[in-house]
Amino acid sequence: MKAEDVEQAHKLLEEYLAKHQLVPKFSQEDFAHWLLPRAGVVSSFVAQNDPKDPSRITDLCSYYHLPSTVIGNPKHHNLFAAYSFYNVANTVSLKDLMQDAMIFAKRQHQDVFNALNLMDNQDVLQDLKFGIGDGRLQYYLYNWSCPTMEAKEIGLVLL
Repeated sequence: MKAEDVEQAHKLLEEYLAKHQLVPKFSQEDFAHWLLPRAGVVSSFVAQNDPKDPSRITDLCSYYHLPSTVIGNPKHHNLFAAYSFYNVANTVSLKDLMQDAMIFAKRQHQDVFNALNLMDNQDVLQDLKFGIGDGRLQYYLYNWSCPTMEAKEIGLVLL
C-alpha cells in the first residue's frame, strides 16, 4: 500500500467494519498513521482486482510486527512475530487473502504469524492450520457501556 492508496483503502475498511458492532472510527489521517507500511512496524497490501476499473482497490490485508527477545538461547536471540491487523476480502476469499499475508510475512523474515478470532477470521483459521492459543483475549474499555459480544461482532484490534 502507498500513500496514494489511503483514500480508497480507508473507504474499503470503513465499509467492511460497518457490519461489526464494536469498531474504531478511523479518519483518513488515523488510517494512514496505523496502516501505511513502515519497516518493522506494520505491513499493508492492497489488490486491484476490478476488470472494469483496474485502478480501484478491492482488497486489503495488513499485519503488524511485534518482535520478542529470546532469553537463554545461544543460537536464537529474537523471535519475529507478525500479527494479523485488518483484512478486507472482496474479490478473493478471506482464506486466500490471509494465506497471501502469511507468505508476505515469511518473505519479510517473520518467524510466526498470529491472528485473533475477531471479525471474519474465525471462518478461516482452522483451514489455515492455526493452532488455538492457551489464553483468551479480553477487552476492558474504560468508561464505555458495551454489551457482551461474540468475537465475530468485534472489529477492533488493539495494539
